[in-house]
This record gives sequence, C-alpha cells and structure tokens, in this order.
Amino acid sequence: MSEAIDPVASLLSVLDLRDAGARTTEDIFTGVSQPMPTGRVYGGQVLAQTIVAASRTLPPERSVHSMHGYFLRPGDPADGITFSVDRIHDGRSFSTRRTQAFQSGVPIFSMIASFQDEDPGLEHFEPMPDGIPQPEDAPVLDVEALHPISRRIFSESPVDVRHVTSPLYASVEGPHVPRQAVWMRLRRPITDDPAVHRAALAYLSDLTIQESIMRAHGVAWNAAGLKVASLDHAMWWHRPGRVDDWLLYVQESPNARGGRGLATGRIYARDGALLASVAQEVMVRVPRD
Repeated sequence: MSEAIDPVASLLSVLDLRDAGARTTEDIFTGVSQPMPTGRVYGGQVLAQTIVAASRTLPPERSVHSMHGYFLRPGDPADGITFSVDRIHDGRSFSTRRTQAFQSGVPIFSMIASFQDEDPGLEHFEPMPDGIPQPEDAPVLDVEALHPISRRIFSESPVDVRHVTSPLYASVEGPHVPRQAVWMRLRRPITDDPAVHRAALAYLSDLTIQESIMRAHGVAWNAAGLKVASLDHAMWWHRPGRVDDWLLYVQESPNARGGRGLATGRIYARDGALLASVAQEVMVRVPRD
C-alpha cells in the first residue's frame, strides 16, 4: 500500500461487502482483504466482515450484542472472501445468525452472533481503572525503530495504538505481569453510522489483546521462533460508541498452559463508559532454550 492511500478509507472499503444476489437457504456476500506484509489476513478484519455480513440480513434497529467465533485456518489476503449467513432465528426482540467465511471453498472462520432491539432495563458496569494516563500523555510508537515488516504493518494501519506502559514490539520493559492497558482509535473521523462503528470495534478488539499473555512471561513480538495465533474470539457489545475517538482497552490474562493462553479485555470510551467486553484464547509457542 503506498503512502498516498488512506488506511482508514481502505478499512471502510474492506467492510463494504458486496451482496452476491443469490440466496437459497443462506445469504451470500463477498469481500476483499487489506494487504498484509505477514501474508495472512488479519483476524480482526474477518471478525468485522462477518459482523457486517450478518447485520446486512437484519433491520438497522436490531444490532449485534454478542458473537462467538473460531479461527479455523489462516486466510490469504490476496484472495477474495465469501461470507455465507444462515438466518437461524428471528424472534420478537432477538435474532441469531451463523456466518462462515470461505476462501477457495474452504472455511477460514466460523461464528454465531446474536442481535437485539434496544430494550430498557437494569444497568451497571465495572468502572475504568483509576490512574490511567490520558492518550496524549502515552508514548507514541517510534515506527522507524521497528523491524521493517512491523514498520510497514503499523505505518499502514488505520488504528493509532498507544500503550499505557511500554509496547512489546522489541522488548518487554517494566514488570512482567499478565495485564496491560492500551489507548486506540481510528486515525481520522468516519461516518456516524452505528453499525459501522460496531463492526470497526470488532476490528480493533483483536489488536494487542494477546500481549497480556506475552507480557506476563517477558516475551516480545520479535522473540526468535515465537508463534502466536488467535484460536477463538468472543465479544459482547454493551453500549454504542465511536471508534474514531480514543478508547481504552484494558487487558488481562488469567491463565496460560499447554501452548494456549486466555486473554480478556474491557473496552472503555474516553468518558469511562464500558462499551464492550472481549475474550480470546490464543496459541502461544515459544521455543525452549
């Protein structure tokens, strides 16, 4: 991707799926991927696209509130992706959709999502942690100091990411603890469409959540022989919010064993409202000495 291309515009284009116009028992949509120097489709992209595909089968007032998905195979960013949506259930207040993403006829991601009409009810949430520096006071990543592949990934990313503590790209500074906090937002304003912001929040939710596992063991992204892959992903949308304003992603890892680690996260708006909760199991393989 050249410097002349707007990364946010590229993301919005990727989320603009095409309706294949053919439906028997399923709705079919097609899409493309963002170019990735890693040679693999970014998991958050497929998450967001499946949410878009499922949402396209519902009226706009019935919005996604939860999803549970499995990453089955790595995707190739050079190939198109086909999304099939099964309308499992439509009730008075809730709808359920099963969506699968395919490349060359083979599934790469499978998820079930639930949608709901907005309802009044009880309300509370876990408050944002105290003492978190504002995003303007968080260190800005020195992209030029990164490995060339990492430099390309972050220079072309539509997301501005600022770790409250030091990032893990080259080293792990500070205590080795299973938790961290990260500010993030899209690099420029986008549409007011709430459906786009919900899908884009899913895109952001796969960023850095694995690092709570790695930080606990002092493992940086440039560790020799490190292999990290998302296995599954669950997300709950609690409140509407904007991804083009600063969001605080509070991440923790309660467990790691057997080459797998569990990471959880809470995503807050800058004003402290809890927008979403996330859980992901991650394959983490570090070569033995």
